[in-house]
Parts: sequence; C-alpha cells; structure tokens
Amino acid sequence: MEVLDKIKVEIEGDNHVMTSIETPMLASAFDKSDEEKIEIIQDHFAVIMETLGLDLSDDSLKGTPYRVAKMYVKEIFGGLNPKNKPNISVFENKYGYDKLLVEKNITLRSSCEHHFLPISGVAHVGYVSSGKVIGLSKINRIVDYYGRRPQVQERMTIQIYEDLKKELNTDHVIVVIDAEHMCVSARGIKDNTSSTVTIQYGGKFNETSYREEFLRLL
Repeated sequence: MEVLDKIKVEIEGDNHVMTSIETPMLASAFDKSDEEKIEIIQDHFAVIMETLGLDLSDDSLKGTPYRVAKMYVKEIFGGLNPKNKPNISVFENKYGYDKLLVEKNITLRSSCEHHFLPISGVAHVGYVSSGKVIGLSKINRIVDYYGRRPQVQERMTIQIYEDLKKELNTDHVIVVIDAEHMCVSARGIKDNTSSTVTIQYGGKFNETSYREEFLRLL
C-alpha cells in the first residue's frame, strides 16, 4: 500500500467512518468452517507475535495464537455468522398492554472495526406493542448478537433497532447506546472520561412526548 493510501486509511478510521448499515462481509465469508478459520488466524497471529519479537517457545506464550484465534471465531466475533443469531420468541399481546415497555442498562460489549479495540457500555431499548410482545431476555440476546462483531456504534444502534422492528412487526421502537471506546481512551487522544451516545427511533417515538417519557425512565 502506498504511503498516501495508508495515511488516507488511517484518517478514515480515526474519523469513525461508516460505509454501510450492513456489516461489510465478503461473499465467501462462510465458505470455511470455524475450525479452518481458527487454524488460519492462529498461524497469522503467531507471525504477528513473532514480528513483535515475542518468543513463542515460552510456556506462557506458545498457546496464545490458538487462544486468540478461538476467541475471535467462537466468542467476540461470533455475531458475524448468521447461524449464531438467537431464536427470537414473540407472543400475542393477549393482556392488552399498550404502554411503553423499557429494558435499560443492557450490558453491551463490542469491538471497534477500525482498531479492533473494545467497546463497552449499555443499551437501552423501548417499544410500544402493535400486537406482539417479545421475551425480555431476547432483547438482551439481540444486543449481544450485534455486539459480537467488529462494529461502528452508529451501525450497531441501527442494526438492533431494525431487527427489533422486524421481530415485533412495529415501528414503535427506540434504541439508545451509551458506550466507551478503547480506541479513544487507550490510543490517539487517550481520553478516558468520555462516552459516545447514539439513538435510533421510529413510529410513536417520533413524537417528543414518547421520547421524553422513555428518557425519563432511564
């Protein structure tokens, strides 16, 4: 890569560029099994460690390439694979609850796609039923699923919102994420007191009164 191209790429990453609402994926993303991916990542991460000057013959380090590869594929980036999407249970709203439901302070863990550093914070979700209700733990699982991939917070907020809209068959959904980014706190400006807040909403939440009620409940 030419020097100017490298500078441009770095600037785009620092400026928090989001190119698509969908997570950018290759058409061949799932041609390889998880085991094949782990083996490839393990080999490459060993090269990274050796390039940094680390001695992989040391008992403490020799298993690190495999552990990192397994963690990437099976854990922190497991949300890239649609097979890992949670099964969502929705039910008829037989009890006729027609007011705002809020689930707040949902633990959120993700990774910045520009530096592969952690994002951590909370998500707050609210909706007004249009005939369907969702199992409460399923909201947490949706948040967790979209967090388990390299992300931009704006995209993640929209993805969670769109999925809940689809599952609940309603536009009356609101999502707020409040998160800290280690790419801000551990490098660059090294600001460890700031957080980033994003919001996406539709339906009744386009009305100020509904948004204000939701925010008061937080």
